[in-house]
Amino acid sequence: MDYLIVIVISYFLGSIPFGLILTKLFLKKDIREIGSGNIGATNVLRSGNKLIGYLTLVLDILKAIIPVIYIKFNHPELIYISSLSVFLGHVFPLWLKFKGGKGVATYVGILFSINLIYGFIFCISWLLTFFLSKYSSLSSLIASLIVPVYLFLVNGEQIIFYIILFVLIFYTHRENIKRLKNKEESKSKIY
Repeated sequence: MDYLIVIVISYFLGSIPFGLILTKLFLKKDIREIGSGNIGATNVLRSGNKLIGYLTLVLDILKAIIPVIYIKFNHPELIYISSLSVFLGHVFPLWLKFKGGKGVATYVGILFSINLIYGFIFCISWLLTFFLSKYSSLSSLIASLIVPVYLFLVNGEQIIFYIILFVLIFYTHRENIKRLKNKEESKSKIY
């Protein structure tokens, strides 16, 4: 399969802004004007409608799973190209002037698609950190770091790919990191 086709289709699937679409459709609000202004599931939860927040989370995970699973079984040599393209589509969507989500839900979809164990390691790390700290951003940062650390300790398989995604997640959370350092970050509820 042509590299360019995989990149373009994966990117455009990744760039579907479900948080924006769902809040406009069901809440008649622009999620970019609520809370942090981010289009991702955590900010949609801040809109006050948990159903729309969790639906955003599921759809942001699925938009990664669909192309990555397809590539995994039909063109496995392109799985990391598809995964990175989906992720970049979510974080830098063309239609929103390259201002998208922080990439965590899409990353979860990528992890589960590539290897269920990686997905479970991320989720367990995220939940443990969240229940100890109540910070969604800190949980995302620690969990996305745990995955390459695990790979380094176990087998090092494609560790560079996971380090790149960690760096990108670190970048998308730069404002959260400043707020965490200054003890100004908002705690979250997931229920």
